[in-house]
Amino acid sequence: MSTLTQKINFIDLNAQQQRIRAGVEARINAVLDHGRYIMGPEIGELEQQLAEYVGVKHCVSCASGTDALLMALMADNVGPGDAIFTTPFTFIATAEVIALLGATPVFVDIDPQTYNIDATALAEAIEKVAAAKELRPKGVIPVDLFGQPADYDEINEIAKQHGLRVWEDAAQSFGAEYRGGKACSLAEVACTSFFPAKPLGCYGDGGAIFTNDDEIAEKLRSIRVHGKGSHKYDNVRIGVNGRMDTMQAAVLLEKLTIFEEEVRLRDQVAARYSEKLGGKFTTPPVKADRGSAWAQYSLLSNDRDSEMAKLKEHGVPTAIYYPKPLHLQEAFAHLGHQHGDFPVSEDIAGKIFSLPMHPYLSEADQDYIIAALLK
Repeated sequence: MSTLTQKINFIDLNAQQQRIRAGVEARINAVLDHGRYIMGPEIGELEQQLAEYVGVKHCVSCASGTDALLMALMADNVGPGDAIFTTPFTFIATAEVIALLGATPVFVDIDPQTYNIDATALAEAIEKVAAAKELRPKGVIPVDLFGQPADYDEINEIAKQHGLRVWEDAAQSFGAEYRGGKACSLAEVACTSFFPAKPLGCYGDGGAIFTNDDEIAEKLRSIRVHGKGSHKYDNVRIGVNGRMDTMQAAVLLEKLTIFEEEVRLRDQVAARYSEKLGGKFTTPPVKADRGSAWAQYSLLSNDRDSEMAKLKEHGVPTAIYYPKPLHLQEAFAHLGHQHGDFPVSEDIAGKIFSLPMHPYLSEADQDYIIAALLK
């Protein structure tokens, strides 16, 4: 077995920082010099660059990926009595924002290969809720889990048939592609996160919302500043304090200069893992019409605990995304779900574990991880 050359990091932000440290410091110093720490000029510069990268008209930055989702729903007046369809196999923020507004998350099981929301099951769930007439079907939040976009052509068509909004949760997929389009351009409104561990991450919390709709963009810019109207003390709607810090925008502007290269490097790491590990594990397939941003690289194993213990013994960190689907979380106990309600999500949750994944994972360290798993 190959030897460990250095400590292996699950995500190596330090290696990235060494590449861009001088540029980051220059950007931060510029903010210190002008002193506009809230909504400084870097905010507008970042929003323009992000919108151009994604290929949409508007980017509205905000304080976190959770705020991005919350603000997007607020712009559509989501509230009590509304049913919002989403996946139970995701981070709680996706469904949390629905509940925060008094609406009801309606969970839909996932595709067993991509782990994204199952479009066929989605259509059935919408029809079931519509027939029951207890809730108003309002919209869908697909999640681009681990970096691979969901089946947006099918999802958008289903939503159109029922008059529903689609909000793309691209918290893990910024940089990914789907049928010639970029993640964050695949639905009427899209949200992403710049949490430090994301494919494009800042040095704190941050997020953004993308849309081609002028009216929605105007509402979002109002919502993020307490529902601001023509001036600070003219409040035309209920909003939040959802602004991104100028410092975080400065960091992201510098990180964008190497982002495309990092997406390619992530793809190379993923391809090497899959080539070497495919004989023993279920590796993550990416559909031919799309590309992943590889926020995580996850395997399935019927003996997950043993595999993770083996890696730990060799100094290799691992993680589980996500050990308990949302329908089984205490926070959503009021929805009345039980074990077995979403069998695919539950099955995947019991088998999945993630390996170190970042653009700076050397072939030598990757081979060490692979050898430990195949031992």
